[in-house]
Amino acid sequence: MVKHIKRSNLIFGFFLATGLIGLGCEGYLYQKIDAVNRAILADKQIVGDDFPYQKKFAAAFDQGAKSDYKHAIQTYGQLLEMSPTPVEQAKIQYNIANSLFLSGLIRRINDDGTLQDDARYAYIQAKMAYEQSLRLAPMSPATKFNLSLLQSVMARNMKAAPKDQSTMELSNLPIGLP
Repeated sequence: MVKHIKRSNLIFGFFLATGLIGLGCEGYLYQKIDAVNRAILADKQIVGDDFPYQKKFAAAFDQGAKSDYKHAIQTYGQLLEMSPTPVEQAKIQYNIANSLFLSGLIRRINDDGTLQDDARYAYIQAKMAYEQSLRLAPMSPATKFNLSLLQSVMARNMKAAPKDQSTMELSNLPIGLP
């Protein structure tokens, strides 16, 4: 009986030690995550290399907030190379689309009311990014709303670019294969 109690005490002691070690590891990780969250909330730079994904995401978001859309899009693109989960990919695509949409909004309009080519290109790319985000997270109301907003802006301002009618006359060339 005494051997049985000693053996069970050893087993329970082992589980207790394992649990305490696990608790210590989780507490340490919690402190690191809390420090990153406090830095993000205080709009400070994340220091250290413990959370590279969060650090890069925060940097891209900050670039977009400062209207540096070109660099924000590049940084979000680098995030896609870090093999994020599908949920994270949807968020990245959503933010890429927002940056492209805002980039297109600050472009100038031609005298006849049509969009400049770079604004049209930004809108088309934003539409593709919103659609990709919806493929990854189909229930996102913010993505659906922004896509409908983008489509209303595109429908109102996007006219077909005038075709260049300057063609060369090639009347002396034979038609078809020899």
